[in-house]
Amino acid sequence: MEKESSKLRALLDKYHELVMYLIFGVVTTVVSWLVYGIAIRIIVSSGGFAPLWKFSAETVNIDVANIISWIISVTVAFITNKLWVFESKSWEHNIVWKEGWTFYSGRIFTGVLELVLMPLLVSWGLNMTLFKVENFPAKIIVSVIVVILNYLLSKFISFKNVPRDETA
Repeated sequence: MEKESSKLRALLDKYHELVMYLIFGVVTTVVSWLVYGIAIRIIVSSGGFAPLWKFSAETVNIDVANIISWIISVTVAFITNKLWVFESKSWEHNIVWKEGWTFYSGRIFTGVLELVLMPLLVSWGLNMTLFKVENFPAKIIVSVIVVILNYLLSKFISFKNVPRDETA
């Protein structure tokens, strides 16, 4: 039992960064869902926003709630990734600005990529229903791609200058 425990500890130490990234990814997703739910309730209960051009008020409300949710959840992701995933402890203005700029830019890039990949994969035949959700197989594949890209962009661009313990 002791030997198995030490093997598990060694694995956790070796993959600490990935484990933390996945844990805080779940936290960020929950924050995103909660903020979206709160925002949509506040927007709808306050009468919502007037429709723009041909869009319905419902569409505009959803978009506004989604934007608020995205901004807050990416901010949570930045802070948790900075402190606990990549362990960037510097609060020097220039460093935080560079990390933040590249982090948000990376998230915007992968968000646009998601907007492009979803219809592309659906048009390539992944327009199937899974768990009663249309196009869910495409959404799963795109989500995996986005999570991997977000990790790589964070590790090798946003937090690339963080000293790493290479002994693990």
